[in-house]
Amino acid sequence: MSRQFLAEGLELSGGDYGIVAVVAVVALIALLIGWMLLKEVLATGQGTAKMQDIAKAVQEGAAAYLKRQRNTLSIFGVIVFLLLFALPADDWKERIGRSIFFLVGAVFSFLIGYTGMWLATRANLRVAAASREQGGREKAMRIAFRTGGSVGMFTVGLGLFGAAVVVLAYAGQAPKVLEGFGFGAALIAMFMRVGGGIFTKAADVGADLVGKVEQNIPEDDPRNAATIADNVGDNVGDCAGMAADLFESYAVTLVAALILGSTAFGADGLIFPLIVPAIGVVTAVIGVYITRARVNEGGLKTINRSFYISALISLVLCAVASFVFLPTSFADFGAQYANAGNPALIAFVAVLIGIVLAGLILQLTGYYTGTEHGPVKNVGKTSETGAATVILSGISVGFESAVYTAIVIGAAVFGAYLLGGAIALFAVALAGTGLLTTVGVIVAMDTFGPVSDNAQGIAEMSGDVDEQAAQTLTELDAVGNTTKAITKGIAIATAVLAATALFGSYQDSIGKALATIGTDATGVKSFIDTIVSPNTLVGVMVGAAVVFMFSGLAVNAVSRAAGAVVYEVRRQFREIAGIMEGTTRPEYGRVVDIVTRDSLRELATPGLLAVFAPIAVGFGLGTGALAGYLAGAIATGTLMAIFLANSGGAWDNAKKLVEDGNHGGKGSEAHAATVIGDTVGDPFKDTAGPAINPLIKVMNLVSVLIAPAIVQFSVGPDASLGVRLAISLVALAVIVVAVVVSKRRSTAISDTPAETQEPAKTA
Repeated sequence: MSRQFLAEGLELSGGDYGIVAVVAVVALIALLIGWMLLKEVLATGQGTAKMQDIAKAVQEGAAAYLKRQRNTLSIFGVIVFLLLFALPADDWKERIGRSIFFLVGAVFSFLIGYTGMWLATRANLRVAAASREQGGREKAMRIAFRTGGSVGMFTVGLGLFGAAVVVLAYAGQAPKVLEGFGFGAALIAMFMRVGGGIFTKAADVGADLVGKVEQNIPEDDPRNAATIADNVGDNVGDCAGMAADLFESYAVTLVAALILGSTAFGADGLIFPLIVPAIGVVTAVIGVYITRARVNEGGLKTINRSFYISALISLVLCAVASFVFLPTSFADFGAQYANAGNPALIAFVAVLIGIVLAGLILQLTGYYTGTEHGPVKNVGKTSETGAATVILSGISVGFESAVYTAIVIGAAVFGAYLLGGAIALFAVALAGTGLLTTVGVIVAMDTFGPVSDNAQGIAEMSGDVDEQAAQTLTELDAVGNTTKAITKGIAIATAVLAATALFGSYQDSIGKALATIGTDATGVKSFIDTIVSPNTLVGVMVGAAVVFMFSGLAVNAVSRAAGAVVYEVRRQFREIAGIMEGTTRPEYGRVVDIVTRDSLRELATPGLLAVFAPIAVGFGLGTGALAGYLAGAIATGTLMAIFLANSGGAWDNAKKLVEDGNHGGKGSEAHAATVIGDTVGDPFKDTAGPAINPLIKVMNLVSVLIAPAIVQFSVGPDASLGVRLAISLVALAVIVVAVVVSKRRSTAISDTPAETQEPAKTA
């Protein structure tokens, strides 16, 4: 029997186990380096007592939020853990392993998010303090980037270690167990991304509407009761949420590559996808340590240079690994591979496609969201004619950038697919692992943004920095806006590559399930050919519709939570004497509590939609319709996520341009217009847009997990239309109830609170 068909009972050689063990050691080294970077950041100065007091309030708010979120997510985790036992599996060892590693993936995802938040809430103070010192710009930038580097090392370390442990423990059964690991990481990341996104943008929008627009005070003015909640939100959204998102992107892409690799050609395909991200650990360390700001050099240029250097080193090392580890012929893998080409060359070029894709996304996103490029300058210019033109121009930027970015991602997917030939889907997955080699630096870039943003907030609220230090922090904040947009773009690309590979895993899972119940090859082909049917078209439309529904729920959730913030901040300005004069401290904790409560309440509906919609479609309309559903969700999700992220980023940096003195500067009508544009863009770029990344992967993983059960109740000996429809109707009922409950909540922003609140004490 050819080696490629041995995946289910695959036995690794001693040398194979040795390589996987080395990969596990590399992962542990990444965790050690992450710890060293963390200690380096914490060893730096903490600034004045007032700065420390403000930072402590942010730390306490973020910790309280994540503690309550942990309790909420634990309920979902336990339920899914039990449900996984009910899904078909080859044996109890596989079933137990899949469920246990679901919990491992979920715990790792939460730990990454918590670590990112914990360190960021301490680094922001240190960045603000460093800006006051001699050479402050360089010191502040180094601290911010190494904070992200620490989180990046933890991300790649835990992801790689988890996958390596599964392969060591389960060998040929590892792909099935890894489905649970990836699903746990993706599900928790989606909840953290949605919950954190609602929290951060509810606080941000509420603070801006009352502070900037109504009271005409600065963004981080301590008189605004929502400022602490806003700074907390940066951490629970952009640090905790995005760190968990990037971790699950890492884990799910790796899982897809291992599943398809083992199916394509056995042990080589199971181990090589581990080697590539292990190389990425090495290059990430290099990328973090060589990032040093130069005098008279823009911060973004410094970060981009480090990214390209680390990507180039990854490319060289992956080339060596491909030609040393992989065979140069498919001769030993069966007759169907006779004309497939050189597997080592295919693997290297596929990895090259992924690395180049990361570089192109960086360039495209930087162009559409950077303050020095035409699109953002044009949005800033339109502020002279009012808020409406700002909003229209920002939407235009989002639409345009979505098309070009989708074309680039699509070209990468199709190029890898054509390159792979007989192992086409594995080549797509390898392109994803190539992109993974940049994740360590990407996480550093992402965390750099909220840390810089918070540092500026602490400096402004404390009033303990001079004009030069304030300018330094403003510059780093603007750079951070662009790096956050870039990481969102790369996260989207990773999501598409992973989802495309998982789409192939879904078909593979159907084929194996049919073979298990004894359907012959003709029957298998006929069954899979049902994909080309009206049901499939219905599935495509439903998949696209779910992306729109999910985005609408996320934006509406921000609107509702922001309404409560606006009411509370207005009440405090109105009822608490001395706030505007700066003689009375606002009740910051009230706002933090409001957005914590509302964000955790609001995340349930999008989460239920993501999990139960594939179940409703798959059991109700069949495997072909579910395939169409996934295709529609991937395609629509790609365009929607890019549009939301880049239009929001353009609005944000257009506001920065005006605040730097262009088009009338702060306090002008142009500034008011860009503030409104930025307020619209906040839930676009930091809530709905980023949440689509884990959404499409969760839906694909759910589909892969339920595919054997759908087949079992469709054409197997247990076939039952009644059972299928019953499962589908229950899933549909869950969605309907969740949406109806969500829609009944008020979306109006007014002076009438959504819930009765205790009267606040007046000064």
